[in-house]
Amino acid sequence: MNQHPHTMLLPTLVRAAARRTPHAAAVRDGAATVTYAQLDVLADRYAHALAELGVGRRDRVVLWTAKSIDTVAVMQAALRLGAVYVPVTPSNPGPRVQRIAEGCAAKLIVADEPLPGDTRSVSLASLHTLPDPPSELPHDVSATPDDCAFILYTSGSTGEPKGVSISHRNVLAFVCWAVDETGLAPADRLANHAPFNFDLSVFDLYGAFHAGACVDLLPATLAFAPQALTRFMVERGITVWYSVPSALQLMTTGGGLLDGDPPPALRVCVFAGEPFPLADVLRLRAAWPAVRLFNWYGPTETNVCTSYEVTDRDLTRARPLPIGTACSGDRVWLDPPGQEIGEIVVAGPTVMLGYWGQPPQQGPYRTGDLGRLDPDGNLEYVGRRDHMVKVRGHRVEPSEIETVLAAHPAVAAAAVVVIGAGLDSRIHAAVVPADGKKPTTLALKAHCAAHLPTYMVVDAVRLVAELPRTANGKIDRTAVTALCERPATQPLRPEMSNSRV
Repeated sequence: MNQHPHTMLLPTLVRAAARRTPHAAAVRDGAATVTYAQLDVLADRYAHALAELGVGRRDRVVLWTAKSIDTVAVMQAALRLGAVYVPVTPSNPGPRVQRIAEGCAAKLIVADEPLPGDTRSVSLASLHTLPDPPSELPHDVSATPDDCAFILYTSGSTGEPKGVSISHRNVLAFVCWAVDETGLAPADRLANHAPFNFDLSVFDLYGAFHAGACVDLLPATLAFAPQALTRFMVERGITVWYSVPSALQLMTTGGGLLDGDPPPALRVCVFAGEPFPLADVLRLRAAWPAVRLFNWYGPTETNVCTSYEVTDRDLTRARPLPIGTACSGDRVWLDPPGQEIGEIVVAGPTVMLGYWGQPPQQGPYRTGDLGRLDPDGNLEYVGRRDHMVKVRGHRVEPSEIETVLAAHPAVAAAAVVVIGAGLDSRIHAAVVPADGKKPTTLALKAHCAAHLPTYMVVDAVRLVAELPRTANGKIDRTAVTALCERPATQPLRPEMSNSRV
């Protein structure tokens, strides 16, 4: 493809691959595989169906569907109309999907099962029943590189999901760099481990489409099943793997990933989304001498903005694994300058358009992550400035869970913390019961499950008379963490902080 990434549009990737190699495999889902020519035709059919339902340029289409070839084709269809797709995993309950749809003023909600009573909602299966498209499709393809292509919703600090608006230019600046960096070619097979609303999936899909390679969809039911993941990598002939470190740790400890020979086809393994303990990374490096290993970093708002390749030189490393140096055409620095530790700041073509419904992003993006430089000039991740945490790579704002818990009729107040890291991450809640009430852990877990995706459901609940607070009245999260880590004592025992921070 000769176009410059700053002038390209995402829908051109599949069309171009269909012209170059029409019979090459594009997407595989279980036993089903579609070629690029078939995906091109399927996307056109869905574009016609969406247009018949009134979808046009810049309209938002929420996709509340499981991973499938059809879901990928609907994404492509929306892009061909100049529309914006909004992927939401089936693990999100209906009320949260409706909040997202209302938040982005969605024109349509395409779902595995339509939302009852929502006139915007249609089933994915119903789109099959529409007539075949005419020879001239009513496409509005006048999108520009700076138009929004999709919106990825993350946990929001206000208690509401927050939509990160990503343009064609944002995606392609990263994808073109990543394809070159990993040497992607038509013969590659990429594993799509991440859900479509998680920014790791951007490389799986659009990296494959840019290179004319095949992306193999891994169902959500296997996402953290260690033995099944290892079998998938080996039996599917995966050449490029990309996931959160937690998945690779799980495959190592419970899936026998390192017990035998390296996966025969694997040539690149990339991880991102959370820190990878150094000892576990070095086990991979030592066991897979012929596999290139990359540590990629970047919040959803910037996609991947730094990269570090793990080599044999790192086998004697004592410092934490770096997140590397700037990539994707971005500039990355620490603020304030000259200090040992500073906030990681990013400027460049991958920085988002902004949060949906809020003013556009202006200038560099301040990540809220703290970093420092190692002696070789590589960035090291140090931690967060705020309370946002990661649970198996998913970004979680405790305040969103707190808002949901506080809406339960038996709860007067709640504070949420995450204890542990990686595979051991657990969401704990300190809960003040409403007068005369005594909510159970089971009831609060069920309440969370009805309003939040599964990865945000609390794991443990501690009932307290009052929430620990600092002298200025804020929740003392250090004290909440200490409280939740202690063995359970009598319910409702007053737990107060002595902190004066």
